[in-house]
Amino acid sequence: MVVSRIAIVRGERGHQPVLKALDLIGYGKAFIGCKRALIKVNFITTKTWDTGATTDPMVVEAIIKWLKKQSIEVLVVESDASVTNADEAFRVTGMKEMCERNGVECLNLRHVRSRVSIDISNGEALKNISVPSLVRDSVIISASKLKTHTSTKVTLGMKNMFGLLPDKLKMKYHLKGISKVITDINTVLKPTLTVIDGFVAMEGNGPSNGTPVKMDLIIVGEDPVATDATGCRVMGIDPHEVSHIRRAYERGLGNIDDIQILGEKLEDVTRKFNRVSNPF
Repeated sequence: MVVSRIAIVRGERGHQPVLKALDLIGYGKAFIGCKRALIKVNFITTKTWDTGATTDPMVVEAIIKWLKKQSIEVLVVESDASVTNADEAFRVTGMKEMCERNGVECLNLRHVRSRVSIDISNGEALKNISVPSLVRDSVIISASKLKTHTSTKVTLGMKNMFGLLPDKLKMKYHLKGISKVITDINTVLKPTLTVIDGFVAMEGNGPSNGTPVKMDLIIVGEDPVATDATGCRVMGIDPHEVSHIRRAYERGLGNIDDIQILGEKLEDVTRKFNRVSNPF
């Protein structure tokens, strides 16, 4: 089996740790011939980056600057959640202001009318999903958070992809078994790159009401399973115990153990996160 290379970089909040992590894995090759990239942020709430709840605009800006050097069109995207308006989150978190400074559009996917249906072969919970056609036709970067989660144990890169569904009332997917749904989505919408923002992480009652933890870390990888598995281990969590990560590995979406860490040593950046026990 091919070993997955994952970069972990420690540094104070800024562009350099992000760019260094991207350079370590040589991710530019994955974007050769790419014309448009969607950066999917995590806005489960309107809380700002320093709470550990939402993706830091600083991280996204670093990604934008690199992509623009490659003449790639960039859109920063999110969709409404049951209790959160994505347009409001873009504004309150400072993401919209940062995007405007860089000539990039913030797009609420719920308002995109051109949609396509994507079939999911052997889906455990879903037979198909409906998404904006630009989601299907673009390279996707999951700009996620290093957080615990009360339902899925962690919310990292693959869980972040759930937000590409443009439905506001997402509880219907939770009723189908959220871990199965996350895995199904990632079989057909696999991110080309996962960037986990760990400048300020969150432990305890995540994804929005936990305690912020200053970690000063960026985790980057092209293998979404290996990247999330590494994020788990940084938080002192066994990725085999996280249902959607284990399921994704079992379905051949990436590695959970065959991982080469570049940059920091895993043992030097691991911190056991507090988490709320749950039945999943």
